Amino acid sequence: MPSFDIVSDVDFVEIRNAVDNSSRELETRFDFRGVEASFKLEKEVVKVTTESDYQLTQLIAMLRSNLAKRFVDAQAMDQKDIVRSGKFFTCNVAFKQGIETSVAKKIVKMLKEEKLKVQASIQGDKVRVTGKKRDDLQAAMALVRGAELGQSFQFENFRD
Repeated sequence: MPSFDIVSDVDFVEIRNAVDNSSRELETRFDFRGVEASFKLEKEVVKVTTESDYQLTQLIAMLRSNLAKRFVDAQAMDQKDIVRSGKFFTCNVAFKQGIETSVAKKIVKMLKEEKLKVQASIQGDKVRVTGKKRDDLQAAMALVRGAELGQSFQFENFRD
């Protein structure tokens, strides 16, 4: 019986490359000359630091742009609150890994409500979808792609 898995993963090599590209772009930008600003990748979190709140939003937009160039979906970004300490503003940007149980339940419910001839089951941090016909599975993929669930999804292990 054909099946596939719905997962939500990001490639941290691509994130590291996007952070490096953002740092290089930061060095060449004239509006950041003489300003202390930086991107730091610490484990799975990007720490963005600068001297003003407005510049921080510019840096995050720069990072988002470089992530898009590296084909990392911006919905995977989980931007934390902006923290001010001394003369610096800092924002930590984490990346969503895996599908949370609540989101997985929404996916299963959405597939059932659409009355597609597929069965969906939650297996840890992924959702397995099985069906008799390949067309039904492709319709399920299109439905999940079109849904606004605040997270990016990939489809793996498509088996016939």
